[in-house]
Amino acid sequence: MLAAMSQPPAAASRDEPVIRERGDACPGALRLHAADDGFLARVRIPGGLLSAPQAAALALAADRFGDGHLELTSRGNVQLRGLGDGCGAGLAELLDGAGLLPAPSHERVRNIVATPLADPGPVRALDALLCGDPRAAALSGRFLFAVDDGRGDVAALDPDITLLGPDAGGRTLLRLGAARDAVEVSDGDAPRAALAAAHHFLDAVAAAGTRAWRVAELPAEHSLDAAEFARRLAASGIPARYVADAPRPYAPPPAPGVHADALCVLIPLGRLATAQWRTLPGELRITPWRSIVVTGAPVVDAGLVTDPDDPWLSVTACTGKPGCAKSLADVRADARAVVVQTASRGALPVHWSGCERRCGHPRGAAWVDVVAAPGGYRVTAPGRPARHDVPANELAAVLADARTDPDVVKK
Repeated sequence: MLAAMSQPPAAASRDEPVIRERGDACPGALRLHAADDGFLARVRIPGGLLSAPQAAALALAADRFGDGHLELTSRGNVQLRGLGDGCGAGLAELLDGAGLLPAPSHERVRNIVATPLADPGPVRALDALLCGDPRAAALSGRFLFAVDDGRGDVAALDPDITLLGPDAGGRTLLRLGAARDAVEVSDGDAPRAALAAAHHFLDAVAAAGTRAWRVAELPAEHSLDAAEFARRLAASGIPARYVADAPRPYAPPPAPGVHADALCVLIPLGRLATAQWRTLPGELRITPWRSIVVTGAPVVDAGLVTDPDDPWLSVTACTGKPGCAKSLADVRADARAVVVQTASRGALPVHWSGCERRCGHPRGAAWVDVVAAPGGYRVTAPGRPARHDVPANELAAVLADARTDPDVVKK
C-alpha cells in the first residue's frame, strides 16, 4: 500500500475553530524573536516595494547589528538574523530614518503581498490607510492582504483579503478568505474597501470570542458573508455589487530573467549576503517567492539566479540548524549539496524541513517533502511510498527519482 504524502496542517477547519488564549507573538522590527543564532527581526515591506535608500539601510542594519545576511520571507518581507542583545533601539532608529517604520504601532500588520510587475499605487494607498487607522493595529501579524493585478499570482497565496483587478471597466473584485463569492467595487474605492473588510473581520472576531488571527479560523456561525459585506460597504458610501461566483484566475510567479524593462533575480533559499544585496541597484520589489525584481538598472553578476531553468528555482527550505532549536539538521547545507549535483529542476518542487512543522512549505501545490528525522531524512512524494532514514549522501539520487516519477509527471 502506497503511503500518502504527509502534509503540514492546513488552515483550521471551521468544524474545529481555533480558540486562542494568548496574543500573536509573530516577530517584527520592534518585537524581536530570540532564535538559536541570536535575535531575529522581521521588517514588513508592503508589496515588497523598496527604494534604493531603504535597501541600503537594510544592508547597513544587517552588517551593523546582525550576521551580514538578509533573508526573504514567503510574504515578501525581509528578516535580519544574528542580532545582538540590546540592539533594538539602534535598529529601530536606523529603520525609522529610512522610512521603514511609518507607524510603529502598526508595523507587524503591514502584511501586503502584490503582483511584482504591477502598478504599485494601490499597495501604497492601502498601506497608508492601514497605518493611519487605529483599529487596524488590532489585526494579527499573520493577517494577509493581497493586491493582485488580475492575473492571479498573489491571489493564490491564501490571503485573508484579496483585491483582484482592475478589469477593463475599472472594477476590482474583493474576496474574503477563500470564498467563491466576492464583492465588486471601483478601482479607486478598492483600498478603502480592503480596510473596511479588515474591520468586518475584527467585528466577527469580537462576536466569535475565539481571538482568531485569520479569516479561515473563524467558526462557521461567524464566517464572513460577502453579500452582507456588500451591503455594509454601500451603507458606508462605497458602491459595491455582490458577485456570487467570482472568477479565479491563476498565473505562476515571474520566472528568473528579463521581463520588459525589469529583471527577476531568484535568491537561492531566500538568503543572501549584504555584498550580493548591494549589487542590486535602484528600486527593488521583493516577491513572495523569494526573488527580487529590479527595475531600470543593470544587475552585476553576483552568483544570483537569472536562468528560468536553474535547479534552484524549485528548491525551498526552512531555517534549520544552527538558527532553529527545533531543527534536527542543517537543511540548507544539505539542500545546497544536492543542488550542486543536480542537472535539472525536476517535475516537482522540493521543500526541506528540519522538523515536522515544515516552516515555509509551498502553498497550493504538490511537492516532494524532505523532513529531517533522528535517523536521517524522510522523503515523501505524491503517490509514492515514503522513504525513511535516508542518509545525506543518498539524497540526490532519491530526490531525482521522486521528482521524475512518470505517474507524477503525467498528473
